[in-house]
Amino acid sequence: MRDFIQGLPKAELHVHHIGSVSPRIVSELAERHPGAVPSDLEALRKYFEFRDFAHFIDVYLSVVDLVRTPEDIRYLTYEIARDMARGQSLRYAELTCTPYTSVIRGIPIEAYTEAIEDARVAAERDFGLVLRWIYDIPGESGLPAADATLTYALDHAPDALVGFGLGGPEVGVPRPQFQPHFEAAIAAGLHSVPHSGETTGPETVWDAVRLLGAERIGHGTSAAQDFTLLEHLAEEGIALEVCPSSNIATRAVAAIEEHPLRTFVDAGVAVSIASDDPPMFNTTLNREYEIAAELLELDHAGIADLARTSVGVSFAPDDVKQRILGEIDAYVAG
Repeated sequence: MRDFIQGLPKAELHVHHIGSVSPRIVSELAERHPGAVPSDLEALRKYFEFRDFAHFIDVYLSVVDLVRTPEDIRYLTYEIARDMARGQSLRYAELTCTPYTSVIRGIPIEAYTEAIEDARVAAERDFGLVLRWIYDIPGESGLPAADATLTYALDHAPDALVGFGLGGPEVGVPRPQFQPHFEAAIAAGLHSVPHSGETTGPETVWDAVRLLGAERIGHGTSAAQDFTLLEHLAEEGIALEVCPSSNIATRAVAAIEEHPLRTFVDAGVAVSIASDDPPMFNTTLNREYEIAAELLELDHAGIADLARTSVGVSFAPDDVKQRILGEIDAYVAG
C-alpha cells in the first residue's frame, strides 16, 4: 500500500507555502538568520512539537520571521516544489501564500510576486510540477491584513493566482467581517477557499458558505456535527480539504480514530486529502493518504479515487486535469 501511494500521481490543494518548508530548508534559513529558531535538525523536531493550536501559530510565525528577503522566498518556493515533485509524486499543487506576513516584514509585494513566479516557472520546467497560488488573509491580523491582501490579489496578482482564502485562528476571528473582501475577490474571478470549522463549530462553516461564497472549505472538521450542513456541502459540491495529522497535532481532533473523515464520505461530501503544514506536523501527503486509507478501509482502487477527487475539485486548467487523470489511470492499470 505504501509503495502504491508513493508512486501514485497526485494533486494537493491544502498546503501552506511557509508551512511546507522542510527541516532541511528551515535549517538553511536559520543559519542565514540566527535567532529563535534552531538550525540543528534534532532540535527542530522538538521545536515542532505543538501543545495546541495557539502554540502552533506562534511557532509558524517564528518560521515566517526567517523569510526576510526575496531571495529567501525564491529559494524556499523552489525547494518546496522539489520536495513535492520528487518525494510525493505531485503533479499539481495549490500553495496557500500569505503575502501580508512578508510585506510587513519589509519585502515589497512586487518583489514577493516576482520571487514566487520565478520559482514556479522554474519548478514546472525542472520538475514537471504545476503550481498555482491561493492568497490568504491571516485572520489574526484583522481587517488591515484583509484590506492589504485584497489589494495584493487585485492590483499585484501573479499570473498563477487562482484563489482567495482565510487562515489563522478561528476563535475570536468572526468570518462575517471578511464578506466584502471575498465578494470583491470573487467578482475579480478568484475562487473562495477559506479555512473554517477547524477549531470552532459548524456555524463557522455555514458563515464561510453563506457569506464568503466558499467553493471548498479548509478543514471543516466540525461540519460532522451538523447533518444539514453535510447535506448542503454534498448537494452543492463544496469539497472539504481534509488534513488528518494536522487536526491531531493542533488538537482539533482528540485521536485519529475519532477523525470525522468517514462521516464526510458517508454523507457524500467530496474530500481532498492534504497535508496542511507537513514538516511541522511530521507528515507527508503520502502519509496522509495512508491514514485516509486506514480510516476508510480502502484498497488501491479506492485510493486512486481519492487522488482523482483532488484533481477534480482543483482549480487546475482543464488540460492539466485531464493529463493527471490520465496518468492516474495509467498508473493503476500498470
